[in-house]
Amino acid sequence: MLLKIEKRLMSETQVLEKLQKLESAVARLQERIEDLEDLRDLEEAIAENGDKPLIPWEEAKKDLDLE
Repeated sequence: MLLKIEKRLMSETQVLEKLQKLESAVARLQERIEDLEDLRDLEEAIAENGDKPLIPWEEAKKDLDLE
């Protein structure tokens, strides 16, 4: 049995709504990608510096002129 498929045009409002949803989805995916890249960079830094002593936060703030 063949299914009957009807093609119908979307209104301009429907097209705009669809585009807004797609834009939102792309923005969320871009944020997720950035988060994953940050995590990758963090894991890489930990692997490279894991055996080095930590710098106390107070010292790091002073060195970076954050106080």
